Formats: sequence, C-alpha cells, structure tokens
Amino acid sequence: MAEKGILYMIPCPISDSTEVYDVVPEANRRVIDALDYFIVENVRSARRFLSKAHIARKIDELEFVELNEHTTAGAAVEAMIKPLLAGRSAGVISEAGVPGVADPGALVVEACHRKGIRVVPLVGPSSILLAMMASGLNGQSFAFNGYLPVKPPERAKALKALERRAHQERQSQIFIEAPYRNVKLMEQMLQVCATETRLTVACDITSPEELIVTRSVGQWRQVGVPEIAKRPTIFIIG
Repeated sequence: MAEKGILYMIPCPISDSTEVYDVVPEANRRVIDALDYFIVENVRSARRFLSKAHIARKIDELEFVELNEHTTAGAAVEAMIKPLLAGRSAGVISEAGVPGVADPGALVVEACHRKGIRVVPLVGPSSILLAMMASGLNGQSFAFNGYLPVKPPERAKALKALERRAHQERQSQIFIEAPYRNVKLMEQMLQVCATETRLTVACDITSPEELIVTRSVGQWRQVGVPEIAKRPTIFIIG
C-alpha cells in the first residue's frame, strides 16, 4: 500500500498590495515548490498568489480543485482527498490569510483526519489573530463569531448578547461583516452598546492603509465611524 500524502495548509497574504514574503515565511516556498496539487477556495486568486510567490513550477503544470462555500461534505470532498490516499501531497489555499479558519477548507481537513492523512499547518497571517494581538483586549479568552445577522433587529440582539458575554465572562468577542455593510454595522454598535464597552476596529490588516484602533463606544461616538466602507474589517468587543 502506498504511503499517504500530506495535506499542507498554506497561508497567503491578506492584502493584495502586500508582497508574499513580507508576510509569509520564505521557508513555506520549499513546501509549495514540492506540490503540484492544490485544493483552493478560488482558482484564479490561488494562481495569482502562487505566481507572486515565484514558485519553481509553471502554474499551468499544476492541478487545482475548488473547495468553496458551495461545497458540501460528501462525495466531492472524498474525491479531493483520493490523490492523498494514493501518496500525493496537496496544499490548501484560501482567498486570503490562513485556510481552514473562517474558510471552507476545514471540510477537506476533517476528511483527512478521518482517513488518517497527516495535516500540516504552515505559518502565515491570520487577520483574526493579528487584530486580537493589536487590540489590547483580553487575549487569554476570546471567541470568533463569524458574521452577525443582516437584519437590524436580529443584529441588535446579537450585539447585545456578545456584549453581555464580553462583560460577564471577560471574553473578547470577534466578528466580521461583508465590507459594504461595515458602516451600518458600526453605526448600530454605537447605538446599542454601552458607553464603557470597548470596541476594536481593525481594517486592511497588513496593508499600507492598515487601521487598528481600540476605543470605548463613548469615545467612538465622539469621533464617529472611521472610513471602513468596502474595506475588509475585523471588529472586537471587549
């Protein structure tokens, strides 16, 4: 029986304006250069990343299969890991940052664990952790909550629940929004959250336009919502 391949979790830059090896260790390139099979969230962005990473192989010689938000666990994922069962290694690439975290790549990782395939995470930028690092909020206990409800009444209820948890458990609450809804989300936070609640806004992380600021809700009300429209942003309540 052939020895099983390895699934490598390959981080890529968060910002398009960032050079690959400014945020990703050069050592990752040795791993990437050895691979010819990639499971990716988006083929176009993965090809662009690998090209910017100056990998040894020609991009057209590589095999790509997409694993995105429309992929469900089952036959499609099982087919993705068949080459690994036969001894071929693969790399998982997200559209931005680290795969498997707030990313559909977790599906193929779960399948690999069931089949006894080794999973190796490589070092690279995570917007969630970078925002937490720079927030000054409690880094001993925190939770990532993904997206909040879109409709204002449900979103207000979710915000109040996260705020209660932040105060009662001293657990930092991290969440995100589609960039074009950032302003409406923050405006609602300033309406419904308590004056003393602390709020971190971390925008365009690792890019030259990076903005990471922590203020109380009361202070944010005084200075107003920053320019975060259509910019990838992490919010943290503490």
